Amino acid sequence: MTPHQSDYLDALRVAEQIIVLGPAGTGKTYIAGTHAADRLRKREVRKIIITRPNVPAGRSLGFFPGTLEEKIAPWVVPLTETIKERMGAGAFDVAVKNGDIEIVPFEVMRGRTFDNAIVILDEAQNTTPAEIKMFLTRIGDGTQVIINGDVSQTDLRETSGLRTVIHLTKSNSLPIPIIEFELDDIVRSGICGMWVRAFEGAGI
Repeated sequence: MTPHQSDYLDALRVAEQIIVLGPAGTGKTYIAGTHAADRLRKREVRKIIITRPNVPAGRSLGFFPGTLEEKIAPWVVPLTETIKERMGAGAFDVAVKNGDIEIVPFEVMRGRTFDNAIVILDEAQNTTPAEIKMFLTRIGDGTQVIINGDVSQTDLRETSGLRTVIHLTKSNSLPIPIIEFELDDIVRSGICGMWVRAFEGAGI
């Protein structure tokens, strides 16, 4: 729907790692989810890995019942709902049951290796430099990585790992496309665009 979305789709076709930045409502998460679902359905990858840092803007994950995976599930609903819509509810449920779609909290990621997968890190602005280093060093062969985030919405009091990765990518000329969405790329709704611009203008 916008030139930057076209650039994003082009990068997904060829790049092993992609960094996607920008405000809410630009399609960052939706495009990542549909792309992942399509690659899994075509068996181009063995599984989809979804993760995000445990830095809530409100209640902690500790207030939710269940295992770590069950605790984080509500926080990745934007991605899982997109994938479910693309694949169909039945196929999605089977994939989750078989482990072909996996939600991996940062707390249990150390020591893992993600091979032949598509890995999506959402809300990457809330990773610390140490966390995003740990995440990126989990990546094995045949794996595509999508890092989504909005550096203007970090909930951290320390340096954002996403900012660190952007700096390292640019300063070392790493072969990683950085797609930067802008306010004009907001496609969710006119109301969404109106509020993003209003908060942006207020410096919030």
